[in-house]
Amino acid sequence: MDFRLSDAAADLRCRLLDFMEEHVYPAEAAYQKEMEASGNPHHHAERLETLKDEARHRGLWNLFLPRATPWSDGLSNLDYAPLAEIMGRSPLGPEACNCSAPDTGNMEILAKFGTPDQQERWLRPLLEGTIRSGFAMTEPAVASSDATNIECSITPDGAAYIVNGRKWWTTGAASPRCRVLLVMGKTDPSGPKHQQQSIVLVPIDSPGVRVVRSLPVFGYQHAEGHCEIVLENVRIPKANLLGAEGAGFTVAQARLGPGRIHHCMRTLGAAERALELLCVRAHERAPFGRLLAEQGVVQQWVADARIRIDQARLYTYYAAWLMDTAGTKAAKKVLSGIKVAVPQAALDVLDKAIQVHGAMGLCDDTPLPWMYASIRGVRIADGPDEVHRMVIARHELNR
Repeated sequence: MDFRLSDAAADLRCRLLDFMEEHVYPAEAAYQKEMEASGNPHHHAERLETLKDEARHRGLWNLFLPRATPWSDGLSNLDYAPLAEIMGRSPLGPEACNCSAPDTGNMEILAKFGTPDQQERWLRPLLEGTIRSGFAMTEPAVASSDATNIECSITPDGAAYIVNGRKWWTTGAASPRCRVLLVMGKTDPSGPKHQQQSIVLVPIDSPGVRVVRSLPVFGYQHAEGHCEIVLENVRIPKANLLGAEGAGFTVAQARLGPGRIHHCMRTLGAAERALELLCVRAHERAPFGRLLAEQGVVQQWVADARIRIDQARLYTYYAAWLMDTAGTKAAKKVLSGIKVAVPQAALDVLDKAIQVHGAMGLCDDTPLPWMYASIRGVRIADGPDEVHRMVIARHELNR
């Protein structure tokens, strides 16, 4: 087991660290002011386009594609892990480098399952960062942690499909640049349990598509939105089928495995930055005549945070190494493990960082509240903790 970076990844890491220090962190306050001044939580900030131009110029673009494809030279999952962590230190980092969800997962399955026409129409502009996309699987009326429950219908009608359903938590759909939704629904409700579903590409401006609302997370509106969407008699050509009919569950799982590890990689970056902010604050504040950094309880928090982050990082690196050497299927149990362990570790670090900041930790003068809200959502997104624990427990009991 070898966690050393390749020469290419080590070079990218150095360049990415410089980019974050010189451009991304200094842009955070200006970005927030631009968003507030727009009066639109889904405004596309020009500040982001400036960052994206700089990232392209530095060769820090589309780093997420983990395998060599016609669209990328391809890093290994292990090579990408520290890069995703660095980007995850800022809310602006992933999109600045065109490595933000849900587009990364959508691009991966378009690259793997898309037809040449689908790739030219949707994948190429996504890779160029000129459009955004959404992944519409979760539904409000069913327990979507079991994706076989979904009720959205995709009904064949000659050379077309008719799509009817209600989705929510479709990230990206509120963006003014969103052009396509990857919609999961049932093409064969009476078929075998895991062969009833298909995924189709639905242009968001199709007649019958209605974005009802963007759902806030603990009061925070994501810039790209987490949307509730109604699809009513939406007609699309059968050429918009992604992969084979009845293979939607397989396609979705191919997307969610890498998506889960990317969530964990970025979450490590947020946790690391939270610990740094905690330490800086502990050296600045001296209640009752003694620095917080000298208080035993704060020192214990710092030590525990260091231990938990390092444990979570090594666990994530192991998952990435296993994906690279044995494949995503073989790494399934470990991916479930990191999906539980990493967000919980990060949330504990963030909680202590907020506590050390006192009242300041509760407001948007630091990125801590935004990070906490976002990462608390990770414990539900791409499968709640309980489902991943079930996967692990079944594996161990069967073994």
